Amino acid sequence: MEEKKSSIFEKIYKDYLNQIKEVDFSKVAQRLGCELDKDKDCVVVKMFGKDFRVYKDKILNPEGKKPIHAESVVLCKYILMCPDEEIDTSKIEWVSYKDFKDAAPFASSFSNNVEIAIARHFAGRVEELKRVCDLYGGKDSDLEISYEVKKEFQALPKIKLLLLFNDQDEEFPAECSVLFPKYAPKFLDMECLAILGWLLADYLYLSAGGKVPTIM
Repeated sequence: MEEKKSSIFEKIYKDYLNQIKEVDFSKVAQRLGCELDKDKDCVVVKMFGKDFRVYKDKILNPEGKKPIHAESVVLCKYILMCPDEEIDTSKIEWVSYKDFKDAAPFASSFSNNVEIAIARHFAGRVEELKRVCDLYGGKDSDLEISYEVKKEFQALPKIKLLLLFNDQDEEFPAECSVLFPKYAPKFLDMECLAILGWLLADYLYLSAGGKVPTIM
């Protein structure tokens, strides 16, 4: 089963790279807020504060290795879905994932793999959550709402995520919400936005002592 899944992932990876061969990196880099490598043969995309390099024939993570499948998919779609016009990202209206028009097929998975997972992993561990958020560029939000943890992440150059967390108490279990800018679907489709949230949940979980990744 794992071998079959690996084969499918490799086919998807190659299909995306074949599409990327047709992309003008110099045009998309500026519009997506990315850097063009000095040799102009790759786009450097910051994802959660880490540099990933997208070439015409490969993708490399910050360690110079092939990223996991989920990371590759998000990076490819971010470049391939580059809008034809400039999108104003200066003002953010935060929305929940389920409120996106086409989110229904992925909403349950997002809730389980992202929000419920973070709440479960960090119940009773607020300071640990704050610590690992910092590792991925999480900044305290000035949004005037009452949460114990309010962290904004620059998930991709044009897409921020907002993590809200309240710890468990005598009456209620721990609670987490991960919000997106309303304009996010202009840069990624619903599946990739869900993957982006899941990547954040996994990064935080693994950095806080989790042993086995939950996303591939």
